[in-house]
Amino acid sequence: MCGATQGGLSVAGIDVTKEAVIQGRVLRGGSPVAGAYVRLLDSGGEFTAEVPTSTTGHFRFFAGDGSWTLRTLAPGAQADRRVVAACGNVSEVDVELEAA
Repeated sequence: MCGATQGGLSVAGIDVTKEAVIQGRVLRGGSPVAGAYVRLLDSGGEFTAEVPTSTTGHFRFFAGDGSWTLRTLAPGAQADRRVVAACGNVSEVDVELEAA
């Protein structure tokens, strides 16, 4: 993962005109959640990919155009967020988990 920057992860070195990027961070009570797992599910709910969050709670996927679901799994919590990805765009998504 790239280092955190103002507004999210840096996209330096990524040709965002050719990629649909979904990235963000996982938070609980406003604090980053390290080591959570974020799954990327397609529009039919099928598993496509999974990444762990960084120490700053960040994650990133390169996806195709369309509607996706981010399923976040952390100890004592699960959250789903819908996101629409489009080539040439960076979709920034913060997932707030309920406080344990």
